[in-house]
Amino acid sequence: MARTKEFDEKNVLEKAMNLFWTKGFSGTSAQNLVNGLGISRSSLYDTFGDKHLLFIKSLEYYRENMAGKLIRMINESTDIEDTVRWIFQTIVNESLSDKLSKGCFMVNSTVELAPNDAQISAIIDANTQDIEDSFYRIIKKGQQLGTIPEGSSARSLSRFLFNTITGLRVLAKTKRMNREVFDDVVSIAISVLKK
Repeated sequence: MARTKEFDEKNVLEKAMNLFWTKGFSGTSAQNLVNGLGISRSSLYDTFGDKHLLFIKSLEYYRENMAGKLIRMINESTDIEDTVRWIFQTIVNESLSDKLSKGCFMVNSTVELAPNDAQISAIIDANTQDIEDSFYRIIKKGQQLGTIPEGSSARSLSRFLFNTITGLRVLAKTKRMNREVFDDVVSIAISVLKK
C-alpha cells in the first residue's frame, strides 16, 4: 500500500523556489533542499524527481505566480503610463527592502543557467515573450487611443520596457542599488512613453 504524502506539495515547491532564488541552482545542495523544505530526501526525490527537475518546477511556479501576476495587471490596465510607473515603483520598493538582494528568480536563472540549459532557456524565453506581448498590446491600445505617441513602434517600446525591468532586477543585486539610481532609470523609462 502506498504511503500518503505528509506535506503540501505547493508549500514545498514555494520553499524550493525561494531557496533556489536566494542561492541559485549551483549554490543549492541536496542537503540544503532537505533542510530547507523540511522533507526527507526520499520524499523529495519521489515527489519532485532530481534537483534539476525540482528547479524547473520551481521556475515554472515562479513564472505562473509572479510573472503571471504582472501579465494580468498589464492586460487589465487602462492607463499604460500609470501601470508602468506602478510596476517600476513596485520593483524599486521590493528591491530596496530585500535584505538578501535576491533580484528576480527569472533573471538570475537567465544568467546562471539559460546559456547552457535548453529547458531553462525555453521557460525564460516564453516568459520574456509573454511579458513583452502584454506590453505590446497595451502600448498599441494606448497609441490607438492617442495616450501614447506613435513615434516609436509598439514592439520596440515593449522590448525596451521589458529590458528596463530586467536591468532594474540586475541592479537590485549590486552595491549601486539606491533610490536615486532607481528613480533616474524609472523617470527616463516613463519619459520614453511620451515621445
